[in-house]
Amino acid sequence: MILHSNIIGEGQPFVILHGFLGMSDNWKTLGRQFSEQGFQVHLVDQRNHGRSFWADNFSYEILAEDLKNYCDAHSLRDIIILGHSMGGKTAMLFSALYPELVSRLLVADISPRFYPVHHDTILEGLSALNFDEIKSRGQADKVLGDYVPDFGTRQFLLKNLYWVEKGKLGLRINLEVLKNEVSEIGEPLPSYLRFEKETLFLKGDRSEYIGTEDENLILNQFPKADMVTIANSGHWLHAENPKDFFEAVIKFVLYI
Repeated sequence: MILHSNIIGEGQPFVILHGFLGMSDNWKTLGRQFSEQGFQVHLVDQRNHGRSFWADNFSYEILAEDLKNYCDAHSLRDIIILGHSMGGKTAMLFSALYPELVSRLLVADISPRFYPVHHDTILEGLSALNFDEIKSRGQADKVLGDYVPDFGTRQFLLKNLYWVEKGKLGLRINLEVLKNEVSEIGEPLPSYLRFEKETLFLKGDRSEYIGTEDENLILNQFPKADMVTIANSGHWLHAENPKDFFEAVIKFVLYI
């Protein structure tokens, strides 16, 4: 089974991996902008997300294997890979396991370390969506609002809504598997793995996902890593400040 993707443009392959409960569509605007700089952008849906296949097994090792199968199927080599959050962990592991395939690595707002589970309330809210009763995005938003007060986070989550058939909404994510395997999201990159090519870590200035205490760990496993802070942004730095995010990425992939 090969991951679903949206491929934009021509040039050096540039693979983008979304975060937990996200999808490739979240990156369409930036993906188009990257393609205009001379890249063939691959906006990839990871398993149990977006339009990719559903499966019961779920771990970073499996996600990295999925990406290897995707690269083989599309004959991709010398790729630039950018991953956000969960996608960043997948990108780190993939790059360490298959460095011969990767030209440069970019990691958005995640460290190689362990993270405790913190998605329980969000998953509870998504589980409360009864699509036998909910017939509109507005109704879904109202139900989810009892669990997720932040409007922006709800809008991000509700991008997973789609019409299964006329009059019947559903979620593109495989919610049951993701609930059962949520502890996998926080798992660290194995400490013995290293990637010794050019790497850029991007973090939001209001995010707590990458702290000063993470810097030595990052440099130990990614000795050629640089760090860039994106102003006026939190964990969804690419959505909250897309202009500065785009400029930082392009500077790294084109000029350094």
